[in-house]
Amino acid sequence: MESGREPVILPDLDRREIVEPEIDTEDFEISLFAGALSIEDFGTNPVYGARLNYHLSEDFFLEADAGYSRASKTSYELLSGSAQLLTDSERDFTYYNLSLGYNLLPGEVFIGKGRAFNSHLYLIGGVGNVTFAGDDHFSANLGLGYRFLFTDAFALHLDVRDHLFNSDLLGEDKTTHNLELSAGLSLFF
Repeated sequence: MESGREPVILPDLDRREIVEPEIDTEDFEISLFAGALSIEDFGTNPVYGARLNYHLSEDFFLEADAGYSRASKTSYELLSGSAQLLTDSERDFTYYNLSLGYNLLPGEVFIGKGRAFNSHLYLIGGVGNVTFAGDDHFSANLGLGYRFLFTDAFALHLDVRDHLFNSDLLGEDKTTHNLELSAGLSLFF
């Protein structure tokens, strides 16, 4: 283009300012959660615990979590009257896990005309330990979660997870599936 010549077309565009919300620059996230845990053969019971996440990148994060629940009586125990399979202390169901998470579908949720919030649908899986019926069991966990960020530092989590471990408590060695549905609040720091 020769110097001193005017462009043929002058674009007359009004530029709007866009402020894109981001997760806090901190990589750690701590959360408390509560929900329901279906302990195989022992009913659905309240569960609560804590999680600590370290965000490796925008896509991947590491999570350490611990949870507690207390098993109900089995249908056999209820129908038999006085038969008791476990002592009171053996009914405690505790677990801890180390997991890797992947943000599968990052996106935004629009509430009203002018409000947009970041969100993530994520997959998570890992290994850990379950203590139940007086025994420690090596366990695996798999799950799906949803993170909704109210601000750049506070989020709501909804999770569905399966805690799998082998048990021969009822006379047959089998893999038990213990489904957990929980909600929690988290803080980035």
